[in-house]
Amino acid sequence: MNILVILIVIGLLGGGAYYYYQSSTYIKTNNAHVSGDIQTIASPAAGRLTSWNAEEGEAISSNTELGKINDGKQSTTINSSDNGTIIKESVNKNQLVQPGTVLAQAVDMKELFIVANIDEKKIKDVKTGSSVDVIVDGDEDTVIEGEVESIGHAANSIFSLMGQQNTSGNYTKVTQYIPVKISIDNYSEKVMPGMNAEVKIKK
Repeated sequence: MNILVILIVIGLLGGGAYYYYQSSTYIKTNNAHVSGDIQTIASPAAGRLTSWNAEEGEAISSNTELGKINDGKQSTTINSSDNGTIIKESVNKNQLVQPGTVLAQAVDMKELFIVANIDEKKIKDVKTGSSVDVIVDGDEDTVIEGEVESIGHAANSIFSLMGQQNTSGNYTKVTQYIPVKISIDNYSEKVMPGMNAEVKIKK
């Protein structure tokens, strides 16, 4: 019994020491996701989409010709503005479109990053340039190395369309979260925009 009690105490002390080390050395959250800069490909003119070459999953380069629009008098070429991969197409050939109609969206899969939402009480310990370990749900067996690239200057709630104004006289304090952008390197093709992620930021 004495040996068992000693082992339990050692286990508790070890667990407590590990927890203290982790909490004092790292900031952890699973409130994070993979993101990327979205390239919106929009119609430059009104008319009929006489040709359309973009398909979801297709890699495109800057100034790639994706299609043509004919307004009955002349044809207008639709070009991509940057490198990327088509992640969504919204039109079909021969469809009538208006100026500004979103035809497709693309993301550069080689320039993905993580957006982590950090508790307002912990954001003071996050520093630009800090190293980060990232695990993405779509590739959970791999730890991806990252670095804090930038820290938001406002809580996510400030961008809510409804706002958080209180007119009833009753107030409930709600924890706010600050977005932190984390650059990542050497990730696999399994990592895609929108996937959930867990991050561990070194203080």
